[in-house]
Amino acid sequence: MQLLAKTLAGLEDVLAEEIRQLGGQNIQIATRAVSFEGDKRILYRANLELRTALRVLVQIHRGRARNEEGLYRLIRGIDWEQYMGVNDTLAVDAVTSSRFFNHSKYAALVTKDAIVDQFRKKYHRRPSVNLIAPRLRVNIYIYEEECTVSIDSSDDSLHKRGYRIDALEAPINEVLAAGIILKSGWKGDRAFVDPMCGSGTILIEAGLLATNRAPQLQREHFGFVRWPDFDEGLWQEIRQAAEERITAPTHGLYGFDKDFKAVRLSEQNAMAAGLEEVVDVKRKPFERLEAPEPSGVLIMNPPYDERLLKKDIGAFYEMIGDRMKQVFPGYDAWIISANMEALKRVGLRASQKQQLFNGALESRLVKYDLYSGSEKTTHE
Repeated sequence: MQLLAKTLAGLEDVLAEEIRQLGGQNIQIATRAVSFEGDKRILYRANLELRTALRVLVQIHRGRARNEEGLYRLIRGIDWEQYMGVNDTLAVDAVTSSRFFNHSKYAALVTKDAIVDQFRKKYHRRPSVNLIAPRLRVNIYIYEEECTVSIDSSDDSLHKRGYRIDALEAPINEVLAAGIILKSGWKGDRAFVDPMCGSGTILIEAGLLATNRAPQLQREHFGFVRWPDFDEGLWQEIRQAAEERITAPTHGLYGFDKDFKAVRLSEQNAMAAGLEEVVDVKRKPFERLEAPEPSGVLIMNPPYDERLLKKDIGAFYEMIGDRMKQVFPGYDAWIISANMEALKRVGLRASQKQQLFNGALESRLVKYDLYSGSEKTTHE
């Protein structure tokens, strides 16, 4: 099968490595996606185990179309009874980057019409549309005149792990949190600290990684389980193998926040993820923290201007830099922030900088190696 895993901008490299470790073949990195080849086992495992994928598509057809009629003929020519029946429901998602198709919703409408017309001609009735929980979710991607038709094996986005009971305003996406951790190189071999944990997403993703838990073990619904060729035995075998790989962490995972509500939410979400015995969450402001272990990895998503007065943001980031230098020697520290000017105020030399997007906000993921007596310098 030709597969495509979609992700967030900047995470393509770590997703490609995850796919390689699963056994995917002919891996190719694209923009916000990674294409690869694999069998049904790889497809099921990709949905269950990939930490940085948003969804996994199975390509079923490619062709060319320059107008509505051409797209309609292309879609109508596919034998859709391989994938659904007349009594089933469907939904169509379309993405276009083409001078021939300016509106993705119109391309989706043409695709839907072609599919249901095929059934109507044969059975004199048609499948229904269900945008929430369809039996089959079809994905159309049109680049100029090249049209790729895929079916969505994930259905709901894979960032929905099922553990987030509640969250503070604008929580970090679970896929982005997992991607940052993977980019840090941390594998559970040292302590993990999130000093501004909010509702706990980064900390929980670290806990899932440290215990080798597949991120979707608690999820009940995937698109592929509703397909005609779904292999229940294989799926249960894969789930059981994933459960048997769960291990105990070898180092502590610590979350801190100054806000009572944040600490409570982190604890609730960790419990929902089955990690209440794995992560340690305490109420404490960053300026009063002490390193819980001699060395480790520190990852934080500090407030941006939206949550602090503009006049205070620079001083706040200065405090972060001073405290990291004084209290966390021997740690690798990573900060993701959309405030580039504030990052300059951290005042420590950055050893790595990477562009990411936190929602719609262009952000920087910056690494600081915190040696004893780290040299203060202007952050470029």
